[in-house]
Amino acid sequence: MGTIFKYAVIASFLFAVVSLTILVLKTFSFGKKELYAEPKGSVKKGIVYAFGKGMMPWEKESAGDHLPTYIGGVLYHGGVFLSIAYLVTVIVPIEIPAALLLIFQVFCGVGIVTGFGLLVKRYSKPHMRALSVPDDAVANILVDIFMIAAFLHTLFPAVTPYFFPAAIVMFLYMPFGKIRHCFFFFYVRILFGTFYGRRGVFPQKPRVT
Repeated sequence: MGTIFKYAVIASFLFAVVSLTILVLKTFSFGKKELYAEPKGSVKKGIVYAFGKGMMPWEKESAGDHLPTYIGGVLYHGGVFLSIAYLVTVIVPIEIPAALLLIFQVFCGVGIVTGFGLLVKRYSKPHMRALSVPDDAVANILVDIFMIAAFLHTLFPAVTPYFFPAAIVMFLYMPFGKIRHCFFFFYVRILFGTFYGRRGVFPQKPRVT
């Protein structure tokens, strides 16, 4: 049964990757807008900015005004990616040193707490609740369950029959819900850096006084 679940996890992951890749390729069908102006900056520097300094809260007006939520989001997504990385080590399998396992447990535990915290915040604030759709709750809960299963698996490997199904459900849901933003994030940041880097908007040049 464990082997079947293992292959099911791999199949669901491949399904998610292929589906998300198709969605990205579909965006090409809209065509590419011609850029007539001469480049005024560097595309490479723009991309570096998009994934570096451009991710800092002081570079984002909304994030700067809601710093606790920004930090919570960083910790939450860090816990998600570490949980996926841990899943890989279980499937391969790869033995994790005790020190690294402890680091994962800490970050995963913090991610779980912040995940539920962000969910509570969303539905406790009227203006956010009014903008929310069922997918907001479903996506959060599925990811939280996956992280909880990953965390418990580090302590009790016998929970594998629960850990793998949690991963399967999350991967299968990913192309259809907001969880897919974890995939599109990289694609969008590349487009962002490419466009504004070419125009010389990012990275910002020091003001001449």
